[in-house]
Amino acid sequence: MNIFLFELKALRKSTFIWTCSIIALAALFLSIYPSMVSEAEDFKKLLGGYSPSVRAMLGINLDYITSILGFYSMIFSFIILCGAIQAMNLGTSIISKESRERTADFLLVKPVSRSTIVTAKLLAAFTTLLATDIVFLGVSSLIANSVKSADYSGKIFFMINLTLFFTQLIFLAIGVVVSVFFNKLKSVLPISLGVVFGTYMIGALIATEKNNDLARFISPFKYFDITYIIKNASYETPYLAAGTAIIVIAIAASYIIYNKKDIHAVN
Repeated sequence: MNIFLFELKALRKSTFIWTCSIIALAALFLSIYPSMVSEAEDFKKLLGGYSPSVRAMLGINLDYITSILGFYSMIFSFIILCGAIQAMNLGTSIISKESRERTADFLLVKPVSRSTIVTAKLLAAFTTLLATDIVFLGVSSLIANSVKSADYSGKIFFMINLTLFFTQLIFLAIGVVVSVFFNKLKSVLPISLGVVFGTYMIGALIATEKNNDLARFISPFKYFDITYIIKNASYETPYLAAGTAIIVIAIAASYIIYNKKDIHAVN
């Protein structure tokens, strides 16, 4: 419990910054919606001039773009990108920081098992992401209600926002297993940005392909098709299962590797 509370305290500043940043990004984009609706036809003509592949990369669906949910789905890819960076950076740093800050020896001589340490840190990371997303959901709902031009489904809006949390959990798990795999990880930012932007760009390229059902498994950013959610008010089971499998396997591997590896402080 002490480790859990200590990690929460240590993460509160970065959590506040990330939460404010994601909210500011959503507020910036949603503030454009009223003016877009007033010139909906011109806006659709402008977007219609883009090639189908470009529209697919940007998540633009002309059939829904003038609705608040359709417009939100277009901007949500950027919000998920920011959330994934937060989660990946958190996962990569929360365990490896003991070696970087030369506190590993101090922590491991305490009368707690390595599994307990990993569990406490994962719970702190999970709580941090959950708090970020709850605050974001509440504020984004208020903003969406203030700029909407017509009623929309609160359930679908919630489901869209929930994909942010699912995606963050995937990258958190990937970050953790990456951090325990390396003996000495001096800097987490290059790895975090490399993995997130790499998978994001792969997902963008996959979106340009017509028959991309199998290719979508490569990038977690494509596990949740917002247009599909708007149409069906549900998630696609194969991709939801794939995301869950990544989380479970990565976390299990993290426990196994961390319990067996030699921990050294960075020289």
